[in-house]
Amino acid sequence: MTAESRDRTTSRPTMADIAAEAHVSVKTVSRVVNHEPGVRPDTAERVRGVIERIGFRRGDSGSTLRHGRTFTIGLVVEDLADPFYSQISAAVEREARIHRYLLVTASAEGSPTRERSVLKGLVARRVDGLVVVPAGETPVADPTVISSRTPVVYLDRPVLSETPVDTVLSDNLGGIRSAVEHLVAHGHRRIGFLGDSPDVWTARQRREGFITTLRDLRLPGTPLVAMGPHTPETVRTALTRWTSGADPVTAVITGNTRVTIPALTSLHHWATQLSYVAYDDFELSDVVEPAVTVVHQDPAAMGQKAAQQLFARLLGDEGPAQVVVLPTRLIVRASGVPRHPGRDVRTVSAS
Repeated sequence: MTAESRDRTTSRPTMADIAAEAHVSVKTVSRVVNHEPGVRPDTAERVRGVIERIGFRRGDSGSTLRHGRTFTIGLVVEDLADPFYSQISAAVEREARIHRYLLVTASAEGSPTRERSVLKGLVARRVDGLVVVPAGETPVADPTVISSRTPVVYLDRPVLSETPVDTVLSDNLGGIRSAVEHLVAHGHRRIGFLGDSPDVWTARQRREGFITTLRDLRLPGTPLVAMGPHTPETVRTALTRWTSGADPVTAVITGNTRVTIPALTSLHHWATQLSYVAYDDFELSDVVEPAVTVVHQDPAAMGQKAAQQLFARLLGDEGPAQVVVLPTRLIVRASGVPRHPGRDVRTVSAS
């Protein structure tokens, strides 16, 4: 039986069926679907032709779906107004457009209850798959969502699950390590960390990365950490405490943009000039004075990778769940170096 006749009789072609029809491996089909390199142009064109002909565009190709396709996917994030999530949304939408799908985006507002409600609503509208930035670390256990068997890819934060689930993360530990090492390379020995709420997995990861790196570098003293959520007042309180006494901090790392903005507000009026590195790039970071050194994670790449993995599942990829960790990079600007040319920070911190 050919893949075409199978499509007419069972309406359940899989990625393996497409590979057989195109005379290629399943991995090659996966590469074409995910727009990965390593496939000859004529081979990629042949695979796309088979996909078009036997089901991917016809709404009945996914063996993981029970009632056909609606050609819509859902994206659930924490806050649609946050630039980080808007970049993720734009990337997922671009990938959906490539596959001729419609994207429905919603905000869970950091609430597991709200997330459960949103996911139930999307499943009720029969979205074909979901990309979710989870509000909590426990996956939604609503029977409606579970029984739908809708493919889900988690993004930015993992969930604690008995079975592996597709997840796309950023290298939080490596990102913070690069920030600490940069400051230490410029002579700083007393560094404070202003983190977001410890209820958030990424905030805890960055705190862990900060403490671990200080210990690995054998820096003196107890790690100075103040977790949020923060306001300009709480930031000022932490800075006042850290810059008092005989061994004051000379540099600060902020854990994300929600912390960076109130920190910059406080530092603008701060009597003591501190060096600092921000986690996450933000608008105008390169034009403020001094320009801000940042740990840049790529939300567009994260969104694209999550969407590509989801579409691979929709095409029939039944391989093991993947956990992908994307790298960060340090963008060095003026804020991360000593603010007084010629001043020996190590001498100041040891006094």
